[in-house]
Amino acid sequence: MKIVECIPNFSEGVNPQTLAAIAFAIQSVDGVKLLHQDSGVTANRTVFTYAGEVEAVFKATYNAIQVATETIDMQAQQGEHPRIGACDVCPFVPISGITMDEFIEKVDVFAQKVSNELDVPVFLYEESARKESRRNLARHRIGGYEQLENRINSKKWLPDFGKFNAKSGGIVMGVRNFLVAYNINLNTKDATIAQEIAFDLREMGRPIEKGKTIYKPGLLKKVKAIGWYIEDFQIAQVSINLTDYKTTSLHQVFETTKQLAKKYGVKVTGSELIGLVPKEALLTTGIIYANNSVLEEQECIELAVSKLGLSELLPFKPDLRVLEYIMNA
Repeated sequence: MKIVECIPNFSEGVNPQTLAAIAFAIQSVDGVKLLHQDSGVTANRTVFTYAGEVEAVFKATYNAIQVATETIDMQAQQGEHPRIGACDVCPFVPISGITMDEFIEKVDVFAQKVSNELDVPVFLYEESARKESRRNLARHRIGGYEQLENRINSKKWLPDFGKFNAKSGGIVMGVRNFLVAYNINLNTKDATIAQEIAFDLREMGRPIEKGKTIYKPGLLKKVKAIGWYIEDFQIAQVSINLTDYKTTSLHQVFETTKQLAKKYGVKVTGSELIGLVPKEALLTTGIIYANNSVLEEQECIELAVSKLGLSELLPFKPDLRVLEYIMNA
């Protein structure tokens, strides 16, 4: 069987009726399993994670996006998380039985169908991008929803399919490798400090001049990061996407952030994972922290959870958050 995963991010984290409708749209499709749902009130964003056979996942995704375009009005939507649309970003990840190239072709056809039938512009990114300059999600989000119409009309950033939709905004869609969404907590409310750390940390680095698109590269490869303040917990965070956790591990990004935090006179207190995480990402971290001690799998994961402070804000339960454990269940 050709098994794939989809992790759409919707610009809604407050309205329970909308979120329930999106969840139902996913769960009502035979052959699809909803693995996780993660909402943030301040971010005003919800991430759904589900998997199944290719065509079933496409059907569930179409249904979910349709609900979002009907119920989320971007002209009124506000939140801390960067976004350009009701369904802001829709990544697909091949799990088994399908090659990257084959999946890219299928997602390309699906993206055009979504754009044509739901009247929303779609921007292809990551492995699906038709130009190297369009691979990075951050480039699609420059200026947010508020600048999207101008970017399209001025032809600075044209969609791959469709045209601007004032109510729904746009969707960034594509095939990518597994991404780990990871936030690191600071003992400050100052989002400016968190952003400075993000500039130092992320591969893109920091802009050399205000308003310019020239950057001084950061410390870590395959890392995207921004800084923000989260009212839910009254702390600033460095919000990170690890686009290849094998190149830069959870351990490396956590320890590097701790060192950078000292530079700005603050401390790292813990961290949180958003959505699901591959078992390997936690095992690798646990092995490093074990310092050559031999541990069983469960002990290794528990050590990683403890050292990274993953339960500081909310309890981290591996049986509900590790991808392989959920899939096997």
